[in-house]
Amino acid sequence: MTQAKVIVGLGSCGVAAGAKKVYDKIAALQVAEKLDFELKKTSCIGMCYREPLVEIIDESGSYLYGDIDENKAVELINQHISQHNPIKDYVVHTDLFETVDNSYTDDQVKIALRNCGYIDPESIDEYEERNGYRAIKKIAGSAMSRLDVIQSMLESGLRGRGGGGFPTGLKWKFANNNKADEKYIICNADEGDPGAFMDRSVLEGDPHSVVEGMIIGAYAIEATGGVIYCRAEYPLAIKRLEIAIKQARERGYLGKNILGIQGFNFDMYIKEGAGAFVCGEETALIASVEGQRGMPRKRPPFPAASGLWKKPTNINNVETYANIPWIIINGAKEYAKYGTEKSKGTKVFALAGKIKRSGLVEVPMGMSIRDVIFKLGGGIQNDKRFKAVQMGGPSGGCIPEHLADIPIDYDSVNSTGAIMGSGGMVVMDETTCMIDVAKFFLDFTQKESCGKCTFCRVGTKRMLEILTRITEGEGQEGDIEMLEDLSYQIKESSLCGLGQTAPNPVLTTLKYFRDEYEAHIIDKKCPAKVCKPLLTYTVDPEKCTGCTVCAKNCPSNCIDGARKEVHFINQEACIQCGACYSKCKFDAILVN
Repeated sequence: MTQAKVIVGLGSCGVAAGAKKVYDKIAALQVAEKLDFELKKTSCIGMCYREPLVEIIDESGSYLYGDIDENKAVELINQHISQHNPIKDYVVHTDLFETVDNSYTDDQVKIALRNCGYIDPESIDEYEERNGYRAIKKIAGSAMSRLDVIQSMLESGLRGRGGGGFPTGLKWKFANNNKADEKYIICNADEGDPGAFMDRSVLEGDPHSVVEGMIIGAYAIEATGGVIYCRAEYPLAIKRLEIAIKQARERGYLGKNILGIQGFNFDMYIKEGAGAFVCGEETALIASVEGQRGMPRKRPPFPAASGLWKKPTNINNVETYANIPWIIINGAKEYAKYGTEKSKGTKVFALAGKIKRSGLVEVPMGMSIRDVIFKLGGGIQNDKRFKAVQMGGPSGGCIPEHLADIPIDYDSVNSTGAIMGSGGMVVMDETTCMIDVAKFFLDFTQKESCGKCTFCRVGTKRMLEILTRITEGEGQEGDIEMLEDLSYQIKESSLCGLGQTAPNPVLTTLKYFRDEYEAHIIDKKCPAKVCKPLLTYTVDPEKCTGCTVCAKNCPSNCIDGARKEVHFINQEACIQCGACYSKCKFDAILVN
């Protein structure tokens, strides 16, 4: 009889949901009852909305259990392991029968995420068992030249997954053309978009794929040193990267004359970033690695000619590197089968916001936004109306519901005014105020501006002030035109991508939701009923029972009325806090 395996997801999302307690409970039970099964750790499989996750693999098959707490963990061990009786009510995915969440995996094609949730990320042996380091061995064994590797990237159509979408092979070719005694390759793991967690999940779940991708890139451009620039807010990712680098060094994948390739001397280290969003820009990142303040500089020279320590440097992001070993093993043509004509392969997206299934998905380029949200993401929470999706983070824009059928590729997304970005998708429903959303993202970029450019430093501040006035009921005629004028000036005059894209959330909401701006400014109303200064709370006399709950919870004592009689709200004293609305059990509070 094959020994059963119990695997607990211990990514950041799982740990935050209580998975470490579940793991410890199972471990204690195993020892106390001397149970014969293998207890293993893995990382996030993508179903963040179902954490903590526990997978049990036995002779009958694989069962993924979701929403497991310590008590349920005991049930699983007692019934599934001891009695060989799976608990179907807890199963969220299996190939043995249909579950409510089986559709989450439909249409997904996992290349960058191929190992996440399937291996112990701290075990190089498990990585090698799933074709790990086979790509660099293939290069060494078949005598693939550096130009052969670069040509493979060009033929695959892989474009940088960090947001810019620049062809990876072309970027490597530029770096290869610049000869120098030292060259560097950098992994940009400075993932700072609100609502984005793709890179973190890859680093936590499959760090060796990134290390191997960097080794292959280093071979292609003749790099002598590598840096993984990872924000310090990702402690688990950094820990697992450190383990992976040490293991790779011990196995001979890092060091001198790697795998017998004479003259291929390459090693890497981790540089922890302080969390500055602007350091996602290449030249600011390089300045930070060098110990300077993270501020962008003019280009040219581009990093491919003069980057880290003024040496030729290539920079790609986490997801890009994670794809590279798969392409080398399976071939460029196999990778190019996925996607569209100009956007090949797959893309990882982090689903967040008003969506039923928040988490990670990886889909072929070309799938529609609507299919990602409704087929994989399960639709909108509480079955409310889908309103828009923010793509590209603070540098992106809001795509309205009527454009949700466009295919997800670089050109189509760019045509809406948004950008693909690194892959964040923040979903919004009918209760979302689009001006409030624009204000949120602009507030983020305004605070993250390095201050080097006047238009970015001052212009975003003025825009934020206007948006704040509008949401507080003090919008004026001409505010919309002023926002548009400032937006274009900031985009045209800023030095780096942060300033050049900062106005995008404002411009896209103005383009697709102009009526909401006009309602705020002219009618002094917030259609989504979010902006509190624009709301009026009244009592519906037909529904009010006089229970006095609203009056007891009113912080400004503005609600009058005797018990069991209809109550009234004194509008002059009302501070629009919404306490009465949230506490009323009879839907007797109206919001206008």
